[in-house]
Amino acid sequence: MKKYLQRIRQSLSLRLSISVLLMAFVIFLASLGILFVESRRHIRQESTEHATNVLTAVSQRVERSLSLVENATKSTDWLVVQNFHPDSLLAYSRRIVLLNSAVDGCSITAEPNMFPSYGRYFSAYTVRESDTIVTVREGEYNYYEKAWYKTPKELGRDCWIDPFDDFNEGTLSAEEMIASYCKPLYDEQGNMLGVISSDLSLPKLSAAIDVEKPYPNAYFMLLGEKGQFFVHPDTTLLVNKTVFEIAKVEDHQEIVALGQRMIQGREGNMHVVMGGQHHIVCYKPVKGTKWSLALVCPEYDIFRSYYQLINIVIGLILFGFVAIFLFSRNIVAQSIRPLSRLVQQSQHIAEGHYDEVIPHSRRIDAVGRLQNSFATMQESLHRHVAEIQQINEGRILRNEQLHNARIQMEEANRQKTVFMQNMTHQIRTPLNIILGFAQLLRDSNNQLPVEDIRNGKDMMTKNVLTLKRMVLMLYDSSELGQNEELVNLHREKVSCNEVAFEGIEATHLHFPGLPIVFESSLPDDFCIQTDRLYLMRSLRELLYNSAKYSDGQHISVQVSATDTHVRFVYSDTGPGIKEEYADNMYEFFTKVDDLSQGLGLGLPLSKRHICHLGGDLILDKDYHEGCRFIVELPIS
Repeated sequence: MKKYLQRIRQSLSLRLSISVLLMAFVIFLASLGILFVESRRHIRQESTEHATNVLTAVSQRVERSLSLVENATKSTDWLVVQNFHPDSLLAYSRRIVLLNSAVDGCSITAEPNMFPSYGRYFSAYTVRESDTIVTVREGEYNYYEKAWYKTPKELGRDCWIDPFDDFNEGTLSAEEMIASYCKPLYDEQGNMLGVISSDLSLPKLSAAIDVEKPYPNAYFMLLGEKGQFFVHPDTTLLVNKTVFEIAKVEDHQEIVALGQRMIQGREGNMHVVMGGQHHIVCYKPVKGTKWSLALVCPEYDIFRSYYQLINIVIGLILFGFVAIFLFSRNIVAQSIRPLSRLVQQSQHIAEGHYDEVIPHSRRIDAVGRLQNSFATMQESLHRHVAEIQQINEGRILRNEQLHNARIQMEEANRQKTVFMQNMTHQIRTPLNIILGFAQLLRDSNNQLPVEDIRNGKDMMTKNVLTLKRMVLMLYDSSELGQNEELVNLHREKVSCNEVAFEGIEATHLHFPGLPIVFESSLPDDFCIQTDRLYLMRSLRELLYNSAKYSDGQHISVQVSATDTHVRFVYSDTGPGIKEEYADNMYEFFTKVDDLSQGLGLGLPLSKRHICHLGGDLILDKDYHEGCRFIVELPIS
């Protein structure tokens, strides 16, 4: 993000283009905002009016269905009163259902003990079952406490009873939930004879309601006087749940307000959030009942085309903004291109490219004069910088020479100090041993045991050999020794097995009793043309290192030959040579530990001697049990 902001700050064309774009964006945003707000208000108003009209039409259809049931009942009740006896009740009940397709069932129930010969209860009931109409005398049960009988009797007038399940065990029942229009029957003296009740199937009522929907996902719901659902897409809510229970679950007060308005018989519309979505609900009471019908319209259905239009407009706006931005940026960039090029050239010069050429301009405006001034300044700057660079290069060269000389001096001084410390450490031990035994022999007056004298002589001899070996290596490593080696190379026939065996005997002088395995695939008379002295020194030094640094138990010398070379292979078991020291182990005076035993000359001298003899000394890196060196010498 910082990178892009920095680029905008540095680019004049970008800033001007973005300024134009922002101004256009503010104007477009304000205009479109007002347009969209007004459009949304008009769409909401029109959709509400449309939903209200649909609700009115459906409400009239419901009221017409209810009216058909009411009229069918009222047109027959006077005949029932005039002919109020059991056979007539069965006939009139069947007649009402048979002649009125809107009626799904009809019961004519007499007051208790109205017909003593039939017992306490008498009710004629007719029900429509598919294409069949069945009329029976209902079984005896206490229907006087049922709402369809008790309510009109208490009110003393006709009324609609909330939908209910008509199932009664042991008697004829409707297959579906029904709503009943109930009317009390009175004789001329005002005595109540019974109740006539005509049934309307609730699924049939729901089907009549759902015939017309203004939007794909809109739905109707019919509430009773206590807010219970009689019609709803979710059949699990029917009769068992109320709108107030739904409001409690979803915790929305507007649902409670909607339920209160509907059960109060009010008419109108309101915005409600149900199921996490916004809806517009239009509601209206059903005449002649305590029910209320509502049309629920999801806002995403109402504003679907509106949202699609917004997406199209936003796409066009984005395309327009991009076009405006590119067009304005192109115009501005062309206008200030000479200035931008001058800025780039100036930055290039500021980065140290003083040979950057700024051309002179023929323009006479402010930009042209500025470019010519920069061109003159660059020419003068380039000339002075060239002079300064020349002086600086000479100074840097002298400083580098002095720095390298100082480093070499410090390294030489360090190496001298380390070498002196190492020499002192390496020579002091054998000298002390020799001096100690010499003093012991002098002070003993030949009274020491013969065995001790022999051991002392052996120890002195061993340390004298060690001193001799170190002195010889120091001489060989010197410039004088190297020159003598090159001058005095003496070619002669040398037996390969013999020179290898002599190296083993020389090693036994330093390490008495050391087990060394010797193997050779060559006959004893197999010889090569080489310098015996320097070959002997190299082989002896390799075997000496194996004896000194290995475990002293598994040392082997193998001699073999190819068509062109002889190979001396020296193997041991021990710590070996680590990979990080394998590359510089042939450098003179190089050791893993500066204070460890040895001068750091054995391997470098062996390598040099063998190379002067025309061969090579190789470390076998595939051998991991210790250390293995291979000496290869040409046969001729």
